[in-house]
Amino acid sequence: MRTRPLGRTGIQVSPYCLGTMMFGPNGNPDPDDCVRIIHRALDAGINFIDTADVYGGDGETERIVGRALRGRRDDVVLATKFNGAMGPGPNQRGSSRRYVVTAVEASLQRLGVDHIDLYQVHHPDPGTDIEETLGALTDLIRAGKVRAIGHSSLPAAEIVEAQWVAERRGLARFRTEQPPYSILNRGIERDVLPVCERYGLSTLVWSPLAMGLLTGRYRKGGPEQPSNARMHWVPKHMTDENKLDAVEQLVPVAEAAGLSLTHLALAFVISHPAVTLAIIGPRTMAHLDDLLAGAGTTLGDDVLDEIDDVVPPGVDLSPLDVSYVQPALAQSGLRRRAMDDRAAA
Repeated sequence: MRTRPLGRTGIQVSPYCLGTMMFGPNGNPDPDDCVRIIHRALDAGINFIDTADVYGGDGETERIVGRALRGRRDDVVLATKFNGAMGPGPNQRGSSRRYVVTAVEASLQRLGVDHIDLYQVHHPDPGTDIEETLGALTDLIRAGKVRAIGHSSLPAAEIVEAQWVAERRGLARFRTEQPPYSILNRGIERDVLPVCERYGLSTLVWSPLAMGLLTGRYRKGGPEQPSNARMHWVPKHMTDENKLDAVEQLVPVAEAAGLSLTHLALAFVISHPAVTLAIIGPRTMAHLDDLLAGAGTTLGDDVLDEIDDVVPPGVDLSPLDVSYVQPALAQSGLRRRAMDDRAAA
């Protein structure tokens, strides 16, 4: 695979990144099979692996990745994430300096490595000053434990704020953003992608197949939907009528182009000039082989225009259940005066 620059870090990465969320108890419970899948991806030319401390529960996915990389570490650009809850305590999560320095040591141990190529904030942390987080991450870079830093699901305004804080305080800059992006969820085209281009950030898009909806396996009026992990995690997304209607319109577009729906969806996200790579998340070897078969697929303007007719640019048909939602939108108490205040008004 031809490589692409990872932001302005000088690191080169493949246009597909192997996502590992499905490796472990919540997806493929066979560690040996997961290792084989990772090796197959590396042999096929994928040189970028993305994981997270919360995947698999209690860091199990990181352990699987670490096992797979024994003897092959130097061939791989390794990314992981922190911020999610790794225990019941209030300080066993988040983006504070206190937690960051603890989380990185735990990830290094589970992965069995002495450094992480890309260390990412998994979700925004409204309760922590971005300068606090950047200060801790800068120290990790200076200590040689981390090579570059990134964030995931950050709103455009906060991406800009983080860049300004880094410049004004002499701190390390975030180099990547990891947002959700697919034909069915194009909201980042409005502001996140343009902002990332302006600041030279790579965008590593996740869920290019819309959590499986763009595989063609989930069809409106088709057989009863399978009872699997994704149906459990994102039930609203997997049964959303607007998205299922769009899938039905996309199927003939793919067929006319001589492509499977899966390959159409992957080629679509890679075609955007502001997208660096797509994170693919196979659960089985067969899934991986099918995804690899679509590598190098390009779409003509006529096909892209047809896709735009189904889902216009910048439109989210509906948010993913697992997408980050800003507290001001998710918590009603933050957008309503207290009852006593309203009564006194």
